Amino acid sequence: MKKTKYRAISLFSGAGGMDIGFIKAGFDIVWANDFFKDAVDSYKKNIGNHIVYGDITKIKSSEMPNDIDLVIGGFPCQGFSVANTKRSMKDSRNFLYREMLRVIKDKNPKFFVAENVKGLLSMEKGKVIEMIKGDFESLGYKVDIKLLNAAEYGVPQARERLIIMGNRLGLENPFPRPTHWVDSKKYETKDGLKAPLTVQDTIGHLSNIKLSESPIRLADGTILYNHMAATNVFDTFWGRKYDVNQADICDYLKYWRNKAGYTTKKVDDHFGYKYTAGHWFRKDNNSGSIPKPEDWWELKRIFGFDDKYDKAVTTLVEKPITFEQSLRITNWDRPSDTITATSPEIHVNKERRLSARECAMLQTFPMNYEFQGSLNNVYKQIGNAVPSKLAEQIAKGIIDTLKKEE
Repeated sequence: MKKTKYRAISLFSGAGGMDIGFIKAGFDIVWANDFFKDAVDSYKKNIGNHIVYGDITKIKSSEMPNDIDLVIGGFPCQGFSVANTKRSMKDSRNFLYREMLRVIKDKNPKFFVAENVKGLLSMEKGKVIEMIKGDFESLGYKVDIKLLNAAEYGVPQARERLIIMGNRLGLENPFPRPTHWVDSKKYETKDGLKAPLTVQDTIGHLSNIKLSESPIRLADGTILYNHMAATNVFDTFWGRKYDVNQADICDYLKYWRNKAGYTTKKVDDHFGYKYTAGHWFRKDNNSGSIPKPEDWWELKRIFGFDDKYDKAVTTLVEKPITFEQSLRITNWDRPSDTITATSPEIHVNKERRLSARECAMLQTFPMNYEFQGSLNNVYKQIGNAVPSKLAEQIAKGIIDTLKKEE
């Protein structure tokens, strides 16, 4: 008997960018989870109340629905530590991806899809991704890993993401075929593929729409939600006029600190810092730092050192920033670069950063999706999401495969 809907569980759901794509393709997301409160609030308002706010490590599999066809999720990869390549399911270290393994093991879905950053491929010279693949395979799944560029699937963003797909049916994993041609130098058609969507195609009509924290009704009747943006657009910063060697400053300060009878902790306590002062007396692993001018003058007061480095350390001039991720102007005539969770790129008008709504459009969230939370938390929800349109293309292949199998 054919199913009318295939049932899915979503882990690390965030605001639900991935879930929206799978729902559009025909999946029924029956249970979801995340630990970011604003993202959960956004998900509930726009997708459904089936999302559970809480720590996945404290939620038993028995509290999740059964008869599951698919498990999806973008597990965090920050927990992977050096040389930890022989991890087992019982490893006590905080690998959140083991929670995904646990749910897959307990629910035994026909398919799973895990999403992650490109950098996972090179972690520990490839050993981490081999370990992950082996862990999924040990559960009885045929596992394949591909790097997909969202712009090749109709997303106006050149976002590369690692997709790990597995099934226990003994079938080929149905990765989607590109629909658009994307080249780093030319953005044109090739071999019957469509030209990629550009930033201007997608958000150009919002360039002159005034920012607002409240919904805006456009002339065509569209309600524009979350068209709010950061306006911190700077191209200069205050920096030291003279080159100064941090190691020399470190030795100098340590000499005078000892002479004055201070410990690092005592210096921290004096300034009301927690660990900042420690970096002034450290030159290993490139983790040392030079005090800012106001801290330097206070150190001079309590240590009583001479004038040797005063001019070099405290003379500041305004310098241009020639290149920095946070000060890049967005592409216009091609797909955008990756939408990040912090500091969106600057709009081509150079008056503001991309608005939350513009970022959401480049991530292919529906126009009627209304994010909850502060501006920074909204940016974070959007930047952490899987583009909905890419997720939909992945989901369609799995739906088709499941139908054929039945």
